[in-house]
Amino acid sequence: MTTIKPSKSFWIVSVIAVIWNLMGIFAFMSQAFMSSAMLAELPAEQAELIRSTPQWLTGIFAIATVTGLIGSLLLMLRKKSATTLFFISVIGVLIQMVYSFFATEALQVYGVVQGLVMPLMVIIIAVYLYFFSKKSAEKGYLN
Repeated sequence: MTTIKPSKSFWIVSVIAVIWNLMGIFAFMSQAFMSSAMLAELPAEQAELIRSTPQWLTGIFAIATVTGLIGSLLLMLRKKSATTLFFISVIGVLIQMVYSFFATEALQVYGVVQGLVMPLMVIIIAVYLYFFSKKSAEKGYLN
């Protein structure tokens, strides 16, 4: 067990990471388990984009969000394994977003905010959490 006390900013980032990744789980669940009735309520282009999402990509989305949440919880518990899970999450996020940017019409369908800004934020936060956990381990905050 580590005896080095983490800074306040460590705890703030850890709590925000859990909240952020819970929102990711909610986004995944909302998309992956959307009913036909809910799909019918969306604009036709959005519904088609969701319907045409390959199952393997939905699996990658699940892996990215679940490993991000578990990594965040392990970060709060000060476990070094958080870094590995954040790394897996980053890989999942990158696969998902590269597919979205280059193999779909997501930018045209969702617009700049949902189709570009939000995905870039997801990438930046995922990468940040990986490096934050790595740095926290180097500082001795994680065991």
